[in-house]
Amino acid sequence: MEFTILITGSDGQLGSELNEMRGNLPGARFIFTDIDTLDITDFNKLSSVINREKPRYIINCAGYTAVDKAETNEDKANQINGTAVSNIVKAISKTDCRLIHISTDFVFDGNSKIPYTETDIPSPISKYGLSKLLGEKEALKNANSMVIRTSWLYSSFGSNFVKTVLKLAGKMDEVKIVDDQTGTPTYAYDLAATLIEIIRKAESGENIFRPGIFHYSNLGEATWYQFATEIINIKKLNTKIVPIPTSGYPLPAQRPVYSVMSKDKILKSYSLTIPHWKESLALCLNKISVNYG
Repeated sequence: MEFTILITGSDGQLGSELNEMRGNLPGARFIFTDIDTLDITDFNKLSSVINREKPRYIINCAGYTAVDKAETNEDKANQINGTAVSNIVKAISKTDCRLIHISTDFVFDGNSKIPYTETDIPSPISKYGLSKLLGEKEALKNANSMVIRTSWLYSSFGSNFVKTVLKLAGKMDEVKIVDDQTGTPTYAYDLAATLIEIIRKAESGENIFRPGIFHYSNLGEATWYQFATEIINIKKLNTKIVPIPTSGYPLPAQRPVYSVMSKDKILKSYSLTIPHWKESLALCLNKISVNYG
């Protein structure tokens, strides 16, 4: 029997990856929307679409992700990352629709020395992180909501750190990259495949849909410098990557020094296999074509 999955923010990295694998879920009818086709900050329009399409799942990939701009555009960040999530929750409140909401490692302050678990108390240190925590709280007001925190997302789609490093390497002999922030690069393809698998297992009866907070990133950890170095090594480029402290590249928004997240909960709940970040990076780089001239 056919069921509907509504994707918001579908023009971004994760939404684009989901669009690529829409044929991998038999029985699913996907509706891909972005700001130009569905403004989720407009409750009436959102509610109208939900009432008409009756989705069984909403995957909210929409978000205000300009971390530094959020420091001065706090209202806009809160509107898209918080109020819009509240709109979704209100619009599905009288339905059995399940919400999968994508969040971030930036809800943590970075003071930990060991990977964060889902029970650790969030303490954002940026306006972006605060806006994403607001969205998490709104999402969890709905009993059928799953919040999935991810980190350092990249893809062959859109703009991201991987493409930036490749572009800089095409122009410069030396690139300076921060080496005192540690997290985990995450290939958006892997996260998209996991979302499809969670829904597939829920629909087939192989597993149940489990509301609550989950962490998903690739395995392993790295600094931005190590991430960039691996990009250069895989592509066999001659550019030298030079490590610098965060203080050497000041930005408006403060970043967590350490934001590695434990994947134990999602691994055990859904019997997943999660690739190491280096393995996934190599696969992504095979898909990216960049002009180095």
